[in-house]
Amino acid sequence: MASHFMRKNNIKFYFNADRIYRRYSVIASVIKEANVGEVTEVKGWVKNLRVQKELVFADISDGSCAKKLQIVIPKHLKTDELTYGSSVRVIGKLSKSPRGQLELAAEDVKVLGECVVLDGYPFNPRTTHSAEYIRQYLHLRCRTNYISALLRIRNAVSKHIHNYFDTKNYLHIHTPILTSNDCEGAGEVFKVLPDNKDTIKAMMQQDKNVDNVYFGSKTFLTVSGQLHLEAMCRGLGNVYTLGPTFRAENSRSRLHLSEFYMLEAELAFCENLEDLQSSIEDLLKYIFIETRNTNEDDLYLIDKEKNKPPTWLDKKFITITYTEAKDILKRKGLPDTEDGINKEQELALVAHCDNVPVFIVRWPKEQKSFYMKESQDNTKVEALDLLAPITGEIVGGSLREDDYKKLKLKLPSEALNWYLELRKFGNIPTGGYGLGLERLLQVLCSVPNIKDTLPFPRWPHNCDM
Repeated sequence: MASHFMRKNNIKFYFNADRIYRRYSVIASVIKEANVGEVTEVKGWVKNLRVQKELVFADISDGSCAKKLQIVIPKHLKTDELTYGSSVRVIGKLSKSPRGQLELAAEDVKVLGECVVLDGYPFNPRTTHSAEYIRQYLHLRCRTNYISALLRIRNAVSKHIHNYFDTKNYLHIHTPILTSNDCEGAGEVFKVLPDNKDTIKAMMQQDKNVDNVYFGSKTFLTVSGQLHLEAMCRGLGNVYTLGPTFRAENSRSRLHLSEFYMLEAELAFCENLEDLQSSIEDLLKYIFIETRNTNEDDLYLIDKEKNKPPTWLDKKFITITYTEAKDILKRKGLPDTEDGINKEQELALVAHCDNVPVFIVRWPKEQKSFYMKESQDNTKVEALDLLAPITGEIVGGSLREDDYKKLKLKLPSEALNWYLELRKFGNIPTGGYGLGLERLLQVLCSVPNIKDTLPFPRWPHNCDM
């Protein structure tokens, strides 16, 4: 007989001659709207299976939340295909166990996809696998508690970022992934060329330089959307972007990726570092508080021992100058470095500040990029790095050089004449910053290795899938 449906409280119910049941709902929704006695359909993967004399108990997860739903299955409904890792569809009545736990008393069980563990499935039941082991199976690792929790938090953090900037009346700008500029000037860029030899051959009849063959100039994968944001800021006010960026850096460290997501914001009419710092601090505290409100179960799943709010949430971030930072490091006996502050030193400074995030401000201008505003003595720039536990640097930012003549002298390439021209017509003072999403997740979730904070990490000699 054909099934029909009706709606109640925006939930779809299906009915036929035999029964009425709540059509497939994600487990997060079932738990949130736990209507005991309701016949419900769920789908997911078997995470645990316990066979007893008359009943089989299965823990089902569908990835929608950290919690699993216990399914109570009569022995006669158990088939050989129902195993750990298999995907199932279950229809049954919601009830409470003697301990008060929500469970589903199965009336109909169908295995949608078998999983034979001994046939090469890399994860075993009731086994804790190391992050390094899990990383070998990028296509399957979202099945693990650790990675699925991290990815749910990543999703939540992305939403919180957009919500924050929306309440502050920032405009979200989609900055380009293909660009003709190397914003940071470090040369760690990926060059973009067609892969089709016939296309290259045909287009080189007009320009013999293979680098210019498609776009007419060298083109790269973006390392930053900052310069494009500055253009938008000078017509739209406060703007931000959240998107992929790429660095051709030959590093396989726990803190580096070849492709990562960057949150960048540009503040219109920003004239001092203090305003920029206040904006960054407000954003970070908002993200941390909101994520604890929405994803506490996931944080607990990642690390039961470290699932505590950071001690600095109710403290003001610390600010020290670059010169003061160097003095602190000298007193600690750490070797001096002429090219700035290295990772070991960053973490030492955070520890010195009782693990409260610390702004290092006013850097020597030779260590920073051309677009940063010079200080009054012309030896330093109005720049900041925010250091945090686990990662060290998590945010970099500055006031932007708004003096046309000074910027003209520092401009690294004629290809950036458009950037200089922004200072020529109706210019305004601006400041901005970049925050690495993956490093933020490392700090938020106490994750040592950045490669575990995104679904498909890319680093030198590793671009699987």
